[in-house]
Amino acid sequence: MSAPVWSGWLPPESLALLAAATWATASLFSAAASARMGAFAFTRWRMVFAALLLWGMALATGQWRSLWSDGGSAAWQAIGLLVLSGVIGIFVGDTALFACMNRLGPRRSGLLFATHSLFTVVLAALFLDESLKGWAVPGGLLLVGGVMAAIALGRLQGAAHQLEATQGQLAAGVALGLLSALGQSVGTLVLKPAMAAGLDPVAASAVRMTAGFACHALLWCTGLQMARVQSALQWRDLAYTFASAALAMAVGMTLILKALQHGSAGLVGMLSSVSPVLLLPLLWWRTGQRPAWGAWVGAAMAVVGCALILA
Repeated sequence: MSAPVWSGWLPPESLALLAAATWATASLFSAAASARMGAFAFTRWRMVFAALLLWGMALATGQWRSLWSDGGSAAWQAIGLLVLSGVIGIFVGDTALFACMNRLGPRRSGLLFATHSLFTVVLAALFLDESLKGWAVPGGLLLVGGVMAAIALGRLQGAAHQLEATQGQLAAGVALGLLSALGQSVGTLVLKPAMAAGLDPVAASAVRMTAGFACHALLWCTGLQMARVQSALQWRDLAYTFASAALAMAVGMTLILKALQHGSAGLVGMLSSVSPVLLLPLLWWRTGQRPAWGAWVGAAMAVVGCALILA
């Protein structure tokens, strides 16, 4: 068989940054569609589109065979880890993230989701025996601190837009945001052993997406109201959902899985957390409201932190 299509890719740190860029861009497509469809319905449709894209790519390239290259119990163990990661990181994490976004908007939900980098570093040290060394320590602190500052201080006083409005209880939105961050972190750490064994990122993403969708399908079959589409489906919302799935899940999560093959889970988690900083200029363009000075200070801190880590 010919060399894998991923063999000539960039270093893990660069892949994590590219993934952050796809997540930031996809969030613009996600916010309005998720609010109209509901978090559960939006995530379910998103997974359908992503799974179809990923399985199509895995079958077309033949990389689906990497899931069974070793055969026997080792293959089942790797697939089991992918399924577990899909349930925790996608079914729980993604659904909680969009439920949070529906309540707090993309900027504040991004702030809460960015804490996944802290969860990842701590959990990687506890369970994977990873630790930050050298310039990565101050770089990581600057990066995480800059991301938090950029989002927390990113709104101008008196600025108002529907993407900044609070829907429902603030405490519920905060809890959902932290749950999404923890789900993302645990889902990523569960993947590390399987990806280090050499699984193809596209095929692995396809299994994760299928597992997450299966959970959503079971929930939908129960007839729970929250799992239903909250308003009549529109072609525009389905188009936005497809764009979000293609960017964030088919491309972004595949980049993360490839980064995990050779990179530290803690560093990959931290670098991928810059998506809220990348979202700030996109929100400026989308809403017409310029971020406050604190956003630029935080963004500068994040850039310096990235430079120290990459150095």
